[in-house]
Amino acid sequence: MRPSRAKVGTTGALSSEIAYGITSRPPQQAHPQRLLKVNRGHWVIENSCHYILDWTFEEDRSRIRIGYGPENMTRLRRFAIGVIKSKGEKNVTQTMRRLTRSLRLVFDYLRMTENSAAGPRRN
Repeated sequence: MRPSRAKVGTTGALSSEIAYGITSRPPQQAHPQRLLKVNRGHWVIENSCHYILDWTFEEDRSRIRIGYGPENMTRLRRFAIGVIKSKGEKNVTQTMRRLTRSLRLVFDYLRMTENSAAGPRRN
């Protein structure tokens, strides 16, 4: 695979960029556009989940390193992201910041109380 792309550099001059890739696919399945689509699909996942884990939860700075602690915390963090995304929120980070201000906001957001300030439950 050898896709190339022309672009304008910081000086305004036209430059070319070539990316090489190694794959185990046969040549008929290793078309550059197909591999680029697969690669971009990977980055969609990276940006939608791992970026949130790294920046919102600061997972890389976590000091939990013993036993099942790191795995359990990652599962809890991913669960929280999944709950927020399932509610149709566009900005997970902003929602997390809003919810960390008060435990009551979390219960209202999840509609876990009968007298939720968020209004009646929708079933």
